[in-house]
Amino acid sequence: MTPGVDGEESQESSVPYWAAMRTYIAKILVFIPGFNVSLSSYQDQQIYIFAPLLFQLMSIELGEEYGGTGASFFSIILAVEELAKVDPAVALVCELQNTLTNKLFTTYGTEEQKRTYLPRVSKDTLGSFCLSEAGSGSDAFSLKTRAEKKGDFYIINGSKMWISLAEDAGVFFVMANTDPSLGYRGITCFVVDRNTEGLQVGKKEDKLGIRACSTCPVTFDNVKVPESNILGQVGQGYKYAIGMLNTGRIGIAAQMLGLAQGCFDRTVPYTKERVQFGKSVFDFQGMQHQIAQVATQLEAARLLTYNAARLAETGRPAIKEASMAKYFTAEVATLTTSKCIEWMGGVGFTKNYPIEKYYRDCKIEGIDDTINKNTSSQWNHRENHEFPIAGDPSSLVLEEQLQYQMLHAAELEQEEASFGETRAILKGKHLAWIQGFEFAFESKRTLIAVTSIPVMIDP
Repeated sequence: MTPGVDGEESQESSVPYWAAMRTYIAKILVFIPGFNVSLSSYQDQQIYIFAPLLFQLMSIELGEEYGGTGASFFSIILAVEELAKVDPAVALVCELQNTLTNKLFTTYGTEEQKRTYLPRVSKDTLGSFCLSEAGSGSDAFSLKTRAEKKGDFYIINGSKMWISLAEDAGVFFVMANTDPSLGYRGITCFVVDRNTEGLQVGKKEDKLGIRACSTCPVTFDNVKVPESNILGQVGQGYKYAIGMLNTGRIGIAAQMLGLAQGCFDRTVPYTKERVQFGKSVFDFQGMQHQIAQVATQLEAARLLTYNAARLAETGRPAIKEASMAKYFTAEVATLTTSKCIEWMGGVGFTKNYPIEKYYRDCKIEGIDDTINKNTSSQWNHRENHEFPIAGDPSSLVLEEQLQYQMLHAAELEQEEASFGETRAILKGKHLAWIQGFEFAFESKRTLIAVTSIPVMIDP
């Protein structure tokens, strides 16, 4: 058993549980390398070829009554990391299904929506999150898609761009504005089936990387959706998007972490085999310095990602931690894949080895690098001023975070008082893969920071 953020033990995080999951994932991934090395036509087939196996990893956190495994959010992060070590595109499918599709239904869906869709998404149906538009990429809340109420139905008109899994999805979460005069407070989330008249998925983008995961434009031409297909409440879609995208950041961090680790693990053995000037390339001290630097960066990225996942799993505010994890892992993935190509020499520049594919796949987060840095800058600004930025939709989440801290002030004080006891208990856990775990409480009780978090060692 491993202690969670509150010092509680969770069965799904135990060494035997994760060893079993790791073995299962390994059985899936053993088939994939032959497909992802070179030809994009093979890569595009991966999802279909491995769908029966992968769908057993598409409902990790769902309850057994819906066909899921009933595991934890942290288990999702570990699974995504392992998948990304071989193919980040397949990992992305797993991440989006678990952290967006399933989470939206379980968190905001009605009982009828849960009974209708959860058994499907846990078995054979992919979900697709439709938020981005031509003029609202980073500025997600300036979307133009409209939903006009007509009796018991809504008529949706508009278009979306860069929609992941659109080509393969069976159900879409469509963000549309029901009252433009209210601005982002009019944004509402609708559940739309693929076969709904007026919904059209455009041509798949011919991307540089992540080619096994489709990205397409989606248009809505007088799409008629019953009022019962509203997810949650009218006008609350922006809150749902912020909340879900925050957990999604942790999933993307796990994807980038696995990508970087997989690339690193495939490169270092080659440096030990390649001989120059009478000894292996690995034996040169200059090479060892570079490898040590990247290995250290990978471990730091893993700690950031696991920290954010632990906080999110227990319902603690983790917006800053999730943003940091996504930003840093993207930076580390870019560094790692670039260095690995250099270490491989000429063969690293060819498609005979998978290193160039890792390099192409990681660029998707490199494109988002400016947004990541802006996110971090916004957080620094907010922390320095100690209050939310006026007019910023995400400031509402900050207000909710502060409300959480106020409501749980007594609980936090009790945890701080028992800090010494908790630390002693944790140190008594003689588990081979735990290095240490303790809480640090800031004076203003506005943040719970993990200063030393669990480190997984391969069993």
